[in-house]
Amino acid sequence: QVQLRESGGGLVQAGGSLRLSCESSERAFSIYPMAWFRQAPGKGRESVVSVAWSGGGSPNYADSVKGRFTISRDNTRNTVYLQMNSLKPEDTAVYYCAVDTPAPGSYDVWGQGTQVTVFS
Repeated sequence: QVQLRESGGGLVQAGGSLRLSCESSERAFSIYPMAWFRQAPGKGRESVVSVAWSGGGSPNYADSVKGRFTISRDNTRNTVYLQMNSLKPEDTAVYYCAVDTPAPGSYDVWGQGTQVTVFS
């Protein structure tokens, strides 16, 4: 049913910015909780930011990105954005968006991921 596709990753110098996009095949982000995750080489997957707009919630940012990353949405385009500023080499990872539908298991729908590489 719901399908997600991330885009916007790339190579950027430390201190620079990128904006990631997560497009859904249908209405999702105003209905289900969603989150951005990332996974760096040799490390486990971590939550970057999560939010449940349907419940009137506010975004929950990881301490490592707080003040630098901002999540937003455009319901008319079924798209969520992750604005990433003041990027650091440690932000290098594959970034994924995910949605928590009523199906068993949390965050059961994922995109294919987009690579972000920050160099110094």
